[in-house]
Amino acid sequence: MESIPSSLVGSQPETRRSLLLKTCALFSVGLLSHAGLGKRKAEYVGGTWEGLKEGTEGSLSTDHPEKATFLTKAGAFEIPYGQITDLEYGQKAGRRVGATIALGVTTLGVGALPMLFSKKRKHYLSVGWKNGTGQAEGVVLELGKDVTRPVLKVFEVRSGKKVEYESEEAKKHVGN
Repeated sequence: MESIPSSLVGSQPETRRSLLLKTCALFSVGLLSHAGLGKRKAEYVGGTWEGLKEGTEGSLSTDHPEKATFLTKAGAFEIPYGQITDLEYGQKAGRRVGATIALGVTTLGVGALPMLFSKKRKHYLSVGWKNGTGQAEGVVLELGKDVTRPVLKVFEVRSGKKVEYESEEAKKHVGN
């Protein structure tokens, strides 16, 4: 195995330590940038939209009075409010272990431990509807925390359907 030339790493232990810290910092920035969905974004978790990969991030526009539009780099995908057959909202709460470890190793040390006890909620909206030919379609979208309440309200009002909540905790969190 070839060693890294000392001209690149430096011969002093301080230089090696500095390089190690910089590498850890870059690694943690990468982990933190993928730590979660932006608070005003949406992500396609799965469903019947053809040509859209699971995990595609975009934004969910509810500006049009007849349809919601999921806007991504791959294109625009629509949900017609008048064809919606069911709406369901659920949450998943998880620990921020990856972000805590990355941040703790590089900057906070033991000070990052309290973050292990904080939870990050994921907000999921499942929508079922009939397409133009009467076939059932559906999608599951993860919603950012700042768009969850307004999106649920718009979908309820424009579709005439009530959102079903997967639990009392989910219902309470949204404020219903």
